Amino acid sequence: MLEFPEDFVWGVSSSAYQIEGAAAEDGRTPSVWDTASARPGFIADGQTGAVACDSYHRVDEDADLIAGLGVSASRFSISWSRVLPDGTAGRVNKAGLDYYDRVVDGLLARGVTPWVTLFHWDYPQVLQDLGGWLHADSPRWFADYAEVVVDRLGDRVRHWMTLNEPQCFIGFGHVKGEHAPGLRLSRREALLVLHRALLGHGLAVRVLRAHADGHRVGWAPVGVTAYPATESAEDIEAARRFMFEQCGDDWTFSNTLYADPVVFGRYPGLDYGDVISDLPEPGPGDLETISTPIDFYGVNIYTGTCVRAGEDGEPVEVPLGPGHPRTAMDWPVTPPALYWGPRLLAERYGLPVYITENGCATTDWVGLDGAVRDPGRVDYLDRHLREVARAIRDGVDIRGYFQWSILDNFEWAFGYTRRFGLVHVDFENGTRTPKDSYRWYRGVVSSGRVGG
Repeated sequence: MLEFPEDFVWGVSSSAYQIEGAAAEDGRTPSVWDTASARPGFIADGQTGAVACDSYHRVDEDADLIAGLGVSASRFSISWSRVLPDGTAGRVNKAGLDYYDRVVDGLLARGVTPWVTLFHWDYPQVLQDLGGWLHADSPRWFADYAEVVVDRLGDRVRHWMTLNEPQCFIGFGHVKGEHAPGLRLSRREALLVLHRALLGHGLAVRVLRAHADGHRVGWAPVGVTAYPATESAEDIEAARRFMFEQCGDDWTFSNTLYADPVVFGRYPGLDYGDVISDLPEPGPGDLETISTPIDFYGVNIYTGTCVRAGEDGEPVEVPLGPGHPRTAMDWPVTPPALYWGPRLLAERYGLPVYITENGCATTDWVGLDGAVRDPGRVDYLDRHLREVARAIRDGVDIRGYFQWSILDNFEWAFGYTRRFGLVHVDFENGTRTPKDSYRWYRGVVSSGRVGG
């Protein structure tokens, strides 16, 4: 039996475009995901987030489901274009802010603490038309948006995240063209997007600090996660080097390139790889702004890479055996990633860690008896939470866990073909059905322990 600390934060996560719907209601203007969804072939089955889970019209129902888990926290994001229809702070949409008032107040009334993410990929299309994150004013646009949100919600919201998974919205959205805005930029241009997004992060942290005294501010990157093949010192060091010292062909999922400037105020040196030669020259004060201190390191971890030490200690990937379990996303099931990922991040960056997303997609449907059996998800969560508990027992400063996701939702380019939720959603009529995993997670939250 593995126990969690009494003050451990148990939560669930969601994001605006994936659950809200009401895409053209009450003054909201399109985001890049609305635009991308309209492109033939961009989203599986030609689906969009126009309705999604219809959470915009089901605030109380969804708050009841969250509270029914017994969790202490709910992480959700704000739709930038619902709050600022023109993208910038000149015209504020009262109806949009009223909606987030209802979300925040509904959670608080049920004893659940709101954790707000400012940016979860749904960039306003009107700003994208001006150049998006490539525009020199984009960091200030983001900071101004943050100021509008914190001015309205900061009297009740005390936990904030700036950017969710910049590795994804840059790598998939600006390099590979698989996510909105669907661009295939040169490496030099994409690194300029990275730099300006990090500048926006730093400016937003300063805004949150200035307008919300005593609040806790962090971010939620993703990045590469490695775990050692054995617990030998050599393999552990190889896993560490794999996470922080290597920059292969896919630089977009680097930890170091994104997090070192945020935490240490510097980019990696040229020994990190030739990608560094394409970084923009930081302007005066840029790195000081980017490294405005944060209170915690949020991290999204779903899977990891097994690594051993090769010749001269060089990291070598260890292939998984034939038939190794994989989720419906085709991601390998690798529970040790949730021990070693947080441990190595905490050792490098010296900040408290929150697991801001972890979960799995499985093939779920409502049975003839009205129940949704998802034993694969239960087993996945059980195995991964045991690793979190083991890490805490070994002294890693992990302070919370947010399961992804409370609801089946619009899974980006996969549309509605992948289900991550603790609650099944019928996307034709919006009916919610708690799954077996919902009840299992509720038991873990209630007891504060796993295993045995």
